[in-house]
Amino acid sequence: MTEGRTFNGLSPYLAEERDQVEAALARAVGHLEERLEPDVAEAVRHGVMGGGKRLRPILCVSAYMACGGVRRAERYDLGAALEMIHAYSLMHDDLPCMDDAELRRGRSTTHREHGEAVTIRAGAVLIPAAALQALRACAALGCTPQQARAVATELMRAAGAGGMVGGQWLDLLGEGTTLGPDALDDLHRRKTGALLASSLVMGALAAGAEDGVREALGEYGRAVGLAFQIADDILDATESAETLGKNPSDAALDKSTYVALYGLPEAQARASEQVRLACEALQGSGVDAPELEALARYVVEREK
Repeated sequence: MTEGRTFNGLSPYLAEERDQVEAALARAVGHLEERLEPDVAEAVRHGVMGGGKRLRPILCVSAYMACGGVRRAERYDLGAALEMIHAYSLMHDDLPCMDDAELRRGRSTTHREHGEAVTIRAGAVLIPAAALQALRACAALGCTPQQARAVATELMRAAGAGGMVGGQWLDLLGEGTTLGPDALDDLHRRKTGALLASSLVMGALAAGAEDGVREALGEYGRAVGLAFQIADDILDATESAETLGKNPSDAALDKSTYVALYGLPEAQARASEQVRLACEALQGSGVDAPELEALARYVVEREK
């Protein structure tokens, strides 16, 4: 870990990091709003500033600091770029043509508040805005132009057809069919895992970490991403809308899930195994980051 940083437990760490991420997102949205039409700007603010775990930017900042990054507020601006992509994915995921969701984080979804057309535009705006956000943050952190390009490229790769968008497409194609273990893993390694893994890789790239460290952190992120999705499936199958802040939708949309494929006990065991693999990869990286180990365990122990 970075000299002078003390890890006093996950709960206070998450609370402090979320506050910093929220401030960075407010800066990012404020910068973007100045350049947008009012209706699109309002939809962007609704989609981005609606709360949440902020796991991706926290993972990014944690990896950045663990790899020797500088202690500057702009590290959270780098993490905000990831959350902008995540927000766009949720805004589009909730649309009637996809999951047709009415609730997200305990409130009306963006398209219910601002309409479908505006929400589609607002989500699309966030894609290039996130890339520019990452480049600005890298410049402020003193990254070389080569590092900055590598960070932005990693973000766009994870967000695109080979990653999150490709996973969303596979998710839509899979409705009404029963996916086997390999197909289900591939879907979620793209839809959920790609952006989570890139959170770690982006932090390591911005800090100038060696290739071996970046690869190990990416491996950690891929395992955490799969554990996160399995835990999501478990929560969707076992919790209410009041607890989740959204309506459980997997069964209604006839989607393949880890719970449907393996049953609840085996799904829980598989999530725990992914956490073990994540922690093993972290230990092999040589990076001293107890917060990352705690975050891996958090993704399967959380209640929503």
